[in-house]
Amino acid sequence: MATKAKRQSRIEPTFGEKSSSLLDLRLGPQDRSSAPSGKKSTSSKSRKAAKPAAKKKAPARKTAKNQTTKAKNSSGRGRGGRSGAKRRSTKRKSRNQSPSWFGRLIKRGAYWSAVLGIWGFIAVVCVIVYYAAFLPPTSEWQVPARPPNVKIVSSTGQLIANRGDTGGEAVRLEQLPPYLPNAVIAIEDRRFRSHFGIDPIGLTRAMFTNLTTGRLVQGGSTLTQQLAKNLFLEPDRTIKRKIQELVLAFWLEAEYSKDEILEMYLNRVYLGSGAYGVDAAARRYFGKSARLLTIAEAATIAGLLKAPSRYSPARNPDLAEDRAQLVLAAMHEENYISADEAKNALAAPAKVVRRYTTASENYVADWVMDVLPHFVGAIEGDIIVDTTIDPKMQAAAESALRNALAENSQKLGVSQGAVVTLDTAGAVKALVGGADYSKSQFNRAVYAKRQPGSAFKPFVYLAALENGLTPQTIRQDQPITIGGWSPKNYTKEHYGPVTLTRSLSLSLNTVAARLAHEVGAGTVANTAKRMGVTSDLKRNLSLALGTSEVTPLEIASAYVPFSNGGYGVFPHVIRRIKTVDGKTLYSRSGDGRGRVVERRDVGNMNLMMSETLLTGTGRKARLDSGRPAGGKTGTSQDFRDAWFIGYTGNLTTAVWFGNDNNSPTKKATGGNLPAIVWKDAMDKAHEGLPVADLPGVPNLPVAVAAPRKPVPVATSVGSGSDPIPPAPVGGGQQDGERRGPLNLLRNLFGGG
Repeated sequence: MATKAKRQSRIEPTFGEKSSSLLDLRLGPQDRSSAPSGKKSTSSKSRKAAKPAAKKKAPARKTAKNQTTKAKNSSGRGRGGRSGAKRRSTKRKSRNQSPSWFGRLIKRGAYWSAVLGIWGFIAVVCVIVYYAAFLPPTSEWQVPARPPNVKIVSSTGQLIANRGDTGGEAVRLEQLPPYLPNAVIAIEDRRFRSHFGIDPIGLTRAMFTNLTTGRLVQGGSTLTQQLAKNLFLEPDRTIKRKIQELVLAFWLEAEYSKDEILEMYLNRVYLGSGAYGVDAAARRYFGKSARLLTIAEAATIAGLLKAPSRYSPARNPDLAEDRAQLVLAAMHEENYISADEAKNALAAPAKVVRRYTTASENYVADWVMDVLPHFVGAIEGDIIVDTTIDPKMQAAAESALRNALAENSQKLGVSQGAVVTLDTAGAVKALVGGADYSKSQFNRAVYAKRQPGSAFKPFVYLAALENGLTPQTIRQDQPITIGGWSPKNYTKEHYGPVTLTRSLSLSLNTVAARLAHEVGAGTVANTAKRMGVTSDLKRNLSLALGTSEVTPLEIASAYVPFSNGGYGVFPHVIRRIKTVDGKTLYSRSGDGRGRVVERRDVGNMNLMMSETLLTGTGRKARLDSGRPAGGKTGTSQDFRDAWFIGYTGNLTTAVWFGNDNNSPTKKATGGNLPAIVWKDAMDKAHEGLPVADLPGVPNLPVAVAAPRKPVPVATSVGSGSDPIPPAPVGGGQQDGERRGPLNLLRNLFGGG
């Protein structure tokens, strides 16, 4: 019963000050989250008192438990005593055991760094996926073919130039000296052999350097990334392009070996001055194939990769040498070269060959590229073009022209010149299109149309011979007026009756005008066309004095029939075109224009034109070897153009001097500067060639009138050298009209 009574006993809540009631709701230190709980309190008594109630009823057990908990919480509210001391001791102990603020900062930093890293990684992946979506499907990815190269060689196989988008040949990695690719790796991507397309170490270093310096100092792109950009992407500096570059770099590393990637890179990278690839750069700067580069030259080319224009040895040789020294140091650090090799390379730096940019062969190469599409159409792969150019003759022509300009440019007021040499079949053996290719790429030998002056007169005399006259025919050198046109001689003097041979050698304008009037301007024009002149000709009497413009190439080709016995030619420079595998794409065949002049007339013209070099206006062109030669001087109105066009039984050469703006020279005439250049070029060009007579000359009697003193004739003073007055209005004859035999006989005896 006592037990039962005990269970039924009930503890009533009280609100006195000294009560330890469970309903005391005041907060104490124990209620704070950081405060420790006390071990013992007055709540233990309450727990004992609550025990009997718990046994009586199950719900009461829960209530008692809650009351006990509240009792525990309230038991520590007393002040002083052992419980307060314990609380202070426990608080100090808890403070000593908790981590310091620095430790908590590190933990929190690590936590948030991990969180941010994860989210950053996710963001990067999303960005990569987004920009990669703009690329074509991977099934369509393939390395584009390298732009085709056109290798242009001389008749002896010597390289003239490389043309095309690259400017050089494609070379295999094993064909290159090992220090060339090693130089590129040492200075651009030292971990190329080990990374997977990107170099995290190099990228981190570049980012740190750029951040600390506050500007873009280093780049973290690998060779693979640079190749991906060159092959597939535009050179714009955007996030999109950089992301796509990374994706493509991974693809290249997966699809190709390191050697294949390096080979593609070396054959395509831009190295300044229009050179793409190491072979183009080697030829551009050092005049040799990349296969033959020295260590110093290889280091110079590798140094160009950072900034091709800034470190170009052709533009900034000092900067290029400093950069090459850095490359050599990097090569030595990577054990690609020994210390002795590095010292030797430093002691003998690379020397630029400047002839590449100035060489006259570039005019030939440009002309080849202009006509090439007519022979092979679109170029789909590397090809080799065999030309007719003779290196020795080319060098002779270039040297003669440049020396003459260097000595006489200021004195005679000429700034440009052109030389073209053809053989008896019309093959171009030498062609110089200007004074300096690096300063002007315009090919004057092929494209400049200028008035030939008296150099056009042979076609007038040939037309007269074909109409029944002979070299011994007499004509009056005296003032003449035809339809209001009054041509005058260069010297303003007249010789009276002269033979055609004498009048041609002295370049008498009055006689040439008489002959053109006799045979007709149209006949003269047709004769010149038949011989090889292709430009439009004004069919009036002033044509006889060279008023219609022609190019040096076409008038030289029109003189060739005098050299070969009367056969017209088509001037040409290409002999054969083939692929690098040896497949022939084109081979020249054909016989030219066929016979355009009868052999007897050729012989008569050669007799007359050889006299020009012996006693006439072209005496300065007489060859040292004594070879038979013929030719004609030419000077246009106001001394704007000076010509000499001549030939032997082997070669025909035309020389022109003047100014691009068509301004007058300081009385430069065809018998002076052009004749001297013609002689120098032809003397060297004929070294080793057999002596050949001029066709038809040995079989003809030599009957040249003795020189006569000028016959004084009162004439009005006209314009200067080889005057070319305006065409007569209504004068002359119509196209193709020819004088009859009666008129020719009348003129034979001096009739007008």
